[in-house]
Amino acid sequence: MRILIVEDEPLVRQRLLRMCSELAGARARFDAVADLEAAGDRLQRSVYDGLLLDLNLGGDDGFELLRRAVAGRYQCVVVSAHRERALQAFEHGVLDFVPKPFSRERLAQALERLLDTGGVRAGRARYLGIWRAQGTATVELADVLWIRADGDYSQVRLRDGRSELHDKSLAALATVLPADFVRCHRSYLVNLRQIRTLHAASGSRYWLVLSDGSELPVGRAHVAALREALGMEGG
Repeated sequence: MRILIVEDEPLVRQRLLRMCSELAGARARFDAVADLEAAGDRLQRSVYDGLLLDLNLGGDDGFELLRRAVAGRYQCVVVSAHRERALQAFEHGVLDFVPKPFSRERLAQALERLLDTGGVRAGRARYLGIWRAQGTATVELADVLWIRADGDYSQVRLRDGRSELHDKSLAALATVLPADFVRCHRSYLVNLRQIRTLHAASGSRYWLVLSDGSELPVGRAHVAALREALGMEGG
């Protein structure tokens, strides 16, 4: 993995570089920049898998970059002294919030989460970042019906009928989405709050009817977990 550290304090930036390199070993390569302009330039010119981001960058607000991060294919961990912004950061889909001053153990925990691409963890995100021609925008997750795998990207279907393209894969999105979003098919995540009914037909065929009347396929491997999530009896 390739990870970018964005931190304006030189001593903290060097400490993060040293500790992260020691903790990750050969699993990751780290670069570091001191401000939003340099970070934006790096992210535009190079492909990164992760971001360690301070929120106060010489007076600039790191949330400007965070909004780009949640719309991008890289995951983000915030490292900041502004603990009061932790909830806001989680609502924007960060993997972790490490308060300053941080210990080696706490940084290691966050870094493991960033490096762990195999585990799916329910997050606390409320918004999803979307790339548009005029820049990035956010949509409320409550307004999302389903998310479908689209190659290395994901298609997001909203209640108003619009579809948006997200730069993260379905697996990457699953690490930050709240527990309301569950797998119903190898290609779909569905918002449990938007499900009207689960139907079964002959030949072990299942499908969901959503709040707007649309239907989604249900893979047989996901039926039992979906029934449990919906509070339905087995069988």
